[in-house]
Amino acid sequence: MSLKDEMKKRRTFAIISHPDAGKTTMTEKLLLYGNLIRSAGTVKGKKSGKFATSDWMEIEKQRGISVTSSVMNFPYQGHQINILDTPGHEDFSEDTYRTLTAVDSVVMIIDSTKGIEAQTLKLFKVCRMRGIPIFTFINKLDREGKDPFELLDEIEEVLDIQTCPMNWPAGMGKRFLGIFNRQKEEFVKFNGDEDETIISYAQLEEHVELTENGVFQDAREELALLDEAGDNFSLDDVLAGEQTPVFFGSALAPFGVETFFNTFVSMAPAPGPRKSTEGVVSPDHPEFSGFIFKIQANMNPAHRDRIAFVRVCSGKFERGMEVKLSRTGKSIKLAQSQQFVASSRGTVEEAYAGDIIGIYDPNIYRIGDTLVTGKDKFEYDELPQFPPELFKKVTAKNVMKAKQFKKGLEQLVQEGAIQLFKRHRTESYILGAVGELQYEVFQYRMKNEYNVEVMLESIGERIPRWLQVDQVDESLFDEGNLLVRDREENHLVLFRNEFALNWFKEKHPDMKLIDLFEVNSYDQTM
Repeated sequence: MSLKDEMKKRRTFAIISHPDAGKTTMTEKLLLYGNLIRSAGTVKGKKSGKFATSDWMEIEKQRGISVTSSVMNFPYQGHQINILDTPGHEDFSEDTYRTLTAVDSVVMIIDSTKGIEAQTLKLFKVCRMRGIPIFTFINKLDREGKDPFELLDEIEEVLDIQTCPMNWPAGMGKRFLGIFNRQKEEFVKFNGDEDETIISYAQLEEHVELTENGVFQDAREELALLDEAGDNFSLDDVLAGEQTPVFFGSALAPFGVETFFNTFVSMAPAPGPRKSTEGVVSPDHPEFSGFIFKIQANMNPAHRDRIAFVRVCSGKFERGMEVKLSRTGKSIKLAQSQQFVASSRGTVEEAYAGDIIGIYDPNIYRIGDTLVTGKDKFEYDELPQFPPELFKKVTAKNVMKAKQFKKGLEQLVQEGAIQLFKRHRTESYILGAVGELQYEVFQYRMKNEYNVEVMLESIGERIPRWLQVDQVDESLFDEGNLLVRDREENHLVLFRNEFALNWFKEKHPDMKLIDLFEVNSYDQTM
């Protein structure tokens, strides 16, 4: 099979949502349809001891939340599926942002009982900024929720995107009867735990239990209104990120999920060309190339390993091949390559554009690194480093464990879920995060994976700005406006508040302050 044929089979997408919208449950159902698991455990399974397949980290199982991105690969109906299940918790949005650089489309799950929430809006804006096609699944129709028209209006007004419902619900909650499939012109009857009943529009009049039901009659009128006044479906607009197909259903039931997934696979884009420092690179370019969007330590705690996740962008990957790390020009043999279902791994012999593979990281990779073969030497677009909002000093409780402390700090910071800064001219460390949960997870993992208890001392919320000057006058800074260095040795000022920031700008107009610094992320040496 040619490179182009292999590339066309790939569907690489992320699932995004706000917390508790049903994202992990949806992922489990897709794995079920892909025959990767025999039964789906939901994130509500803590009491029963049944955990979500995509939640592999121990703290995820204990807390019932997703705190790290999972990668899952499986064949489905002639396609190769690559799912990136992202953290739903808002504290881990930075990990999600980077994950979105590795996908070709996004499935956005909305809780019908809540509508658009802050996390959904944040992630959606990143998708729009990158021009990523978005497919919407409105979940929990088997519960009482918002009116479907209200949900569509909310999506259009808040997210500024056209909607086109691909199906339409008849009722919700206890009155939920099923959904109209607008494409196939059939009604799919909801039977609770039993199999779905599919009725063509032509046969509906034979089912008086439906046609004489007021809820069903109302839904038919709504459907007629939608046909008359709603936006027409346009695949071109969907692929351009201007329109989102909307599907209704219940991931937990599950109802409407398999139909949604089949439609999604048929519509979602295959891998496309990507921008690089040497121009646009086509996915069927004969030479292999890819970039690292994530580094994960201790997926196998027994071996204290570290895996770099690579999005293949062009050519063909073969296990044992030699590649160049564009940043350094160094040649590297990729002998240990893997694909995943959460923490479970299998050796991968070959991969194509769109695939996500894991390679062993012997402490040489950075998030954002580009790997190439042949005479190519280019780098893909840099990944953004997002400024944290909370800052805490970090020290080991037991000074005798300094070696383990440094190793744990180095490995966990390399994953990019938390940022590390050093006080100027000292060896004291400060951690930056976008939320408290990141610190909880950091403490938990340091104790359980590196056997080091750490102390965290808050220095409060600060306004971070990167400082671009040739030479830094240290006398301008104090505990109020703290001067630190990031892992690339860039200078950063942590201002106490907005007033302090504005005062500094006024007094030192020649000093350039940057609030979002795009770098190829973290250096690998402490």
